[in-house]
Amino acid sequence: MIGIIGSGNVGANTAFFLAEKGVDHVTLFDIQDGLAQGKALDMMEAAPIRGYRTFIQGTDDLDTLLGANIVIITAGAVRKPGMDRDDLFRENKDIITDYAKKITDPDTKVIIVSEPVDLLTTVFAQHSSLPSHRIMGLGGILDATRLRFFIAKKLGVSMENVAAQVVGRHTDDMIILQDYCCVSGVPIENFLSKETIADLFDQTRRAGALIVELAGRASAYYGPSAVAADLAEAVCHDTGRVLSVSQVLTGQFDIYDAALSLPCVISQTGVAKVLPPRLDHSRTETLKKNAQMIKQTIKEDSHA
Repeated sequence: MIGIIGSGNVGANTAFFLAEKGVDHVTLFDIQDGLAQGKALDMMEAAPIRGYRTFIQGTDDLDTLLGANIVIITAGAVRKPGMDRDDLFRENKDIITDYAKKITDPDTKVIIVSEPVDLLTTVFAQHSSLPSHRIMGLGGILDATRLRFFIAKKLGVSMENVAAQVVGRHTDDMIILQDYCCVSGVPIENFLSKETIADLFDQTRRAGALIVELAGRASAYYGPSAVAADLAEAVCHDTGRVLSVSQVLTGQFDIYDAALSLPCVISQTGVAKVLPPRLDHSRTETLKKNAQMIKQTIKEDSHA
């Protein structure tokens, strides 16, 4: 069973995508009375038409999903136009800390979708009894998915044939690895000019903020929901896929105790192995700077 904490746009769409993919039965939870139950009922009434056989139920009892194989956390405030990520962190950190203390089943894997994901993944790990490899946040995998779309659209090719890799922090200073971006194994510089590639990378960095700006008052949710369902499927079905997820690093690039995205082999235990990419000195320093910023933000907030 997969539990989802938070039944807003991201939580509900994640449940729907999981059902459509037939990954596993889903239990939706929300503190708002009746919200999870109502959305679960609505989705199940669509099942005869959509043809999914997985069962979605809603609950306002957190204990119902604490023993789930996977718990996906989508609860908390969403980013609004002009909102600083640190302000969003201050709004959501207590929520994440509370769930970190309550999710204690040693076999549970946790996927954090709530923003800002790297900060909240770090905080969750600090307050959780679970080993760090069972705690994953959406980060580079979402950025890479967006980049794959932009490249495919520009070239007019199938998105299935496009591979991309993004590491580091899920912010504007994400590290996009051009050497790992290709179409059917052929590097993108064989198809696109330097200027076009730079523009696509810039679009990727601005993608989340642009969606917030265009929507006016709502954060992105279809993309994050699809990625969360994809990651949950990789864990549940033990696929061994390589995905760039945010997790607390344990010495990679001499970084400890801060969550950043690096390519990881995903298994039924969570992160089975981290695959550090080749980074030049400048990018390595950016990675270390991002880790230090994460730790400093958490430290300053704890002393506030």
